[in-house]
Amino acid sequence: MSDRYTVPQWERAALLTIDVQEDFLHPGAATWSPDKDHAVSVTAGLADLFRREGLPVVHIVRLYRPDGSNADACRRQRIESGHRIVEPGTGGAEIVAALKPSGASRLDAETLLAGGIQSWTPREWVIYKPRWGAFYSTPLEGHLRAQGVTTLAVCGFNFPNCPRATIYEATERDFRVVMVRDGVSGLYERGIEEIRHIGVAVMTAGEVAAALRAGK
Repeated sequence: MSDRYTVPQWERAALLTIDVQEDFLHPGAATWSPDKDHAVSVTAGLADLFRREGLPVVHIVRLYRPDGSNADACRRQRIESGHRIVEPGTGGAEIVAALKPSGASRLDAETLLAGGIQSWTPREWVIYKPRWGAFYSTPLEGHLRAQGVTTLAVCGFNFPNCPRATIYEATERDFRVVMVRDGVSGLYERGIEEIRHIGVAVMTAGEVAAALRAGK
């Protein structure tokens, strides 16, 4: 039986993509897994579906200043030493093209790093996060509440780090959460079991699409 407190409310759902950026697609740039290309394809398809249904899409990105000052502690020394990854203003920091809506501009690093929200369309935005979780020191929660969102479908790179941290943060704020199994890279069975125990639904993109259409 579905739990009435955690079951998705598809008419009030948003798609949340995590760190689907050019630099993170390539081995050696950061934590990498071979299923990222597939996750991009799946996420792009879902983004198109959410757009057609008039539902919100929010893209979460990382931007590392060249001096490493805003990087996670475990990556700061590497960036200080000259490693460049998702550097503001570079092509590597851009969201993968397949995910962008038609006519989307480049990332506005100045606005994003200042804690602002970049709008691509009236129902699609970009938000910068300074750490693993998308809710940490960001305007994400307030933005979702303002849009009437209760349910998040989560995709992105890589499950052990940012998607998992974001999922836990979302459940702590009583959002209903669906992890898109084939839209999250680096996923493993133990992780799936663990997040199911905190009330997170795990569904394929096809299942999400069917549920979304049936729920509207």
